Amino acid sequence: MSKHAGYARVAYNFGLSSFKAGLDNDEWRSFVDIKREFNAVKYDKFHWCKELSQNASKNAIHNLGDAITRWRKGQNRFPVCKNRSGKCSYQADNGEGTIEVHKKRINVPKIGWIRMREELRYSGEITKVVISRYNDKWFASITVRRLDSSNYQHQPTLLDDREPIGIDVGINTLATCSNGDTYDNPRPLQRYLRKLARANRRLSRRQKGSQNWYKAKKLLSGVHNRIANIREDAHHQATIRIVRKASAIGIETLNISGMLKNRKIAKALSDSALAGFLMKLKYKANRRGIPIDEADRFFASSKTCSNCGHKKADLILSDRTYHCSECGFEIDRDLNAAINLCPA
Repeated sequence: MSKHAGYARVAYNFGLSSFKAGLDNDEWRSFVDIKREFNAVKYDKFHWCKELSQNASKNAIHNLGDAITRWRKGQNRFPVCKNRSGKCSYQADNGEGTIEVHKKRINVPKIGWIRMREELRYSGEITKVVISRYNDKWFASITVRRLDSSNYQHQPTLLDDREPIGIDVGINTLATCSNGDTYDNPRPLQRYLRKLARANRRLSRRQKGSQNWYKAKKLLSGVHNRIANIREDAHHQATIRIVRKASAIGIETLNISGMLKNRKIAKALSDSALAGFLMKLKYKANRRGIPIDEADRFFASSKTCSNCGHKKADLILSDRTYHCSECGFEIDRDLNAAINLCPA
C-alpha cells in the first residue's frame, strides 16, 4: 500500500510538471492529454510500477484535473507538488463496482483480501475507496451510493421517554442539558501538554531526515493521535446519548473564530473543539429525523433568567451561579442557559 501511495504521488507530480510545461508554451493540457503522456513513458521511466495497480496513477491524474478545474474557477490555489513526508494515500478503485467488500474483509486490486477492524456500516453501491495511512495505521475510506436511513446497521435505538432538550456547550463542562445531564470535557491537550512538549523537543534535537528524526516524528504523531482520539471519543459518547433522549434539540450559534481571538481562553477552546461537537450532534440528529433549533448568535442565553425572563446585564464569565435580581431565582449558569435554549 505504501508503494501504491508512492506511485500515486509520482503520477500526480509528473502530471503537474507536464501541465506547467504546457502553460509555459501557451498550451492548455487536459487530464486526458496528461494521462496519455504518462502512460506512454511510465514503464520506461518508472519500471517498478509494473507490479502495481494502475488505478493509483489514473486516479491521481484525475484528482489533478479536478484541482486544476477548481483553480481555474477560483475555488482554490494552484496545485503544488506532493512530497514524501506528506499524506500517504491513494484511490484504489477503478470506478463503481470494482471493489468488493465482504463482512470484515476488503479486496484491494493487486494486493488481495485484507482484514478490516469492523464491517462496512452501509449497504449500497461502492463508488470510491481511498486507502490512507495515519500514524502507522491504514484506513479505507469507502463511499457508498444509494442509501436510505434504514440501512445504517449500527444505529442505536431511540428511547421511548424522549423530550425536547436544550444544550449549552462550554469549556469546563462539554455539554450541559436542560434535563440536568452534564457531560465532562476530558481536556486531552491539557492532560498531554507535558508529553507533547517533550516529544517536540526530542524531534527538534534530531537531524532532519535521519532515522532518529523519523522515530521522533513517529513518537510525536502518536501523542497527537492519542489526544485526537480521546477528544473524538468524548464527542461521540456525549452526542449519541443526547440524541437518544431528545425529541427536539436547541443549540446556540457560536462564533468560534471570534472566540479564538481571546488569548486567555483560546487554548482551552481549541482543546474542547466545540465546533466539531456541534457538527456531530447535527448530523446524528438529522440522520434520525430530530429537528434542531439554532438560536440567534446574539441571543443572551446565559444572561436571561429561565424563570422570569429578566436579562441580567452585569453577568461576567467568572460567575458560575446565576442570581436573578428580579425574582430571586438561583441556578447554575450553564443549566440556566440550556433551559433558555430548549425548544418549546
